[in-house]
Amino acid sequence: MNTRAKRLALPLVGALVTGGMIGTSFVGSASAAPDWATDALTGKKPDAYAVAKFWLDANGAALKKASEYNWDAKDVTKAVRGSGDTSDGKAGSVAPGGSTKPTGVVKNINLPRTIGKVFFITSKGEYRYCSASAVQSRYANLVATAGHCVYDVDGNSDVMKNWVFVPGYFQGKAPLGIYVGQTAVTHYDFDNYEDFDRDYAFVAVYNGVQMTDKKEVVKSAYTAWAGDKWVESKPVSADDYNAGVDKYGPEGPFWKKLSDPEIATVAKPADAQQKFDEYLKDDGYKGVKVAAVEVTEATFNAAPGGFDNNSKFLTKTTKLPISQEEYKSLLAQKADGKFLGKLEATKDKNGNETAWFKTQYFTKKWVKSTVKELYFADAYYVGIAKDLGRLGDVAGVQGLAWNQPVAQSVYAFGYPADAHPDGNKPFTGLTPKWCAGKTSAQTFRADAYKVANHVALKCSMTGGADGGPWVTKYDNNKRIGYINGVTSVFHDQDGNDRIDYISSPYFDGETLAVYNKAQAVQSVKIVGPNGELLK
Repeated sequence: MNTRAKRLALPLVGALVTGGMIGTSFVGSASAAPDWATDALTGKKPDAYAVAKFWLDANGAALKKASEYNWDAKDVTKAVRGSGDTSDGKAGSVAPGGSTKPTGVVKNINLPRTIGKVFFITSKGEYRYCSASAVQSRYANLVATAGHCVYDVDGNSDVMKNWVFVPGYFQGKAPLGIYVGQTAVTHYDFDNYEDFDRDYAFVAVYNGVQMTDKKEVVKSAYTAWAGDKWVESKPVSADDYNAGVDKYGPEGPFWKKLSDPEIATVAKPADAQQKFDEYLKDDGYKGVKVAAVEVTEATFNAAPGGFDNNSKFLTKTTKLPISQEEYKSLLAQKADGKFLGKLEATKDKNGNETAWFKTQYFTKKWVKSTVKELYFADAYYVGIAKDLGRLGDVAGVQGLAWNQPVAQSVYAFGYPADAHPDGNKPFTGLTPKWCAGKTSAQTFRADAYKVANHVALKCSMTGGADGGPWVTKYDNNKRIGYINGVTSVFHDQDGNDRIDYISSPYFDGETLAVYNKAQAVQSVKIVGPNGELLK
């Protein structure tokens, strides 16, 4: 890694293609030297399995808990005209492909299966999500999203934790499985300078997995199982326990324990007076003991005197001085019936309280503790996971385009959920939304994000749509096109405290270099054909 300043936009080289996209090989070179940052997200298969299980457990409870990544929600800017320097070489593209089945229909726009949510945990421990899409790649395993949805610009760590992609996410469901992040690649300038002119990332993911079922197995199979497994203990009768011990021996799945003591009030024992000191011990005598019970002053005064008459075993406590803070706290507890003692305050000649006291009252109570033997049998379960294959083979892929002219028609997809600056919250994030239109004819600047050349689109989607793809030449029947940007920054252009524009980095030859670095990572299986965890 070098330590030079932010890369400047390169001079225009050659003419832009205006009548279509030029096909290129997957390993085409950028017009400038590649300059990327690569980081491992999840390095080992067992760790990847654990990440998938984390998000899928309890019917996807963690997925449903995650909220939109809104670190920028209160910093909505107004974009101003940028420098206009964009292309650094010839226009080019790689074609889309794969499945073309829709995930839903909204206003005559059939939403692609390729889009979905990326989920992660920030350095602050927050469960968050952004939007993303599967994109064409050599090993059909690449996700395109915003750099700030992978790299923790708002924290102290390099990358987000437990990063996964869920294509086709809809109302809390993961119909196409979950894809754990393996390796992330972004531009050097974003990784090191948080330069939002390079706010994009490409993430290579593992094969998709689903947690499909659980199966009860014998202990030997449980011990040998390489994957998710657990023991569930079921209560059984004493007869079943004895029969199980006879059959399986002391190492079998049957076991017993003592219950927690149950405390019950009993009559005063006949030998209470002779053995009184024994009954005072912590564990009592023959299971019976004398316990102190706090009562009100009236109850204490009404209790008969003398040992044989259930006497005031523990008399009232000495009048104890307390602080004013404790006095006020106990007053509130007394009002709720939680403090039974007496509270007093002394006052000076002016009526000001100067000292505070409490007195408590106790009588004796005869109690007995009983325990029982409880019997259990262990049942051994293994979790069955299913390998779904490569992301692109399951969800399909959008193409990728770079060095394209600005002022072209695009569809922007995402899962908005954050409120507008004025507090209005029109989106839930449970279903995907879209904006369509022609991008700005010039690039824009946003100094707060070190942005000099963003492309803008009129759109009211809010936070949560971050990272969602901008797709050109979108085929509404096949639900595919070419990703030529990702939602990066939200803007309020007319100053009415409502987001009305979103903007994306301009995809150029350096974007292609980052993409090519990412697509060199092969897709890897996490689980085997029988649902077992691969090492």
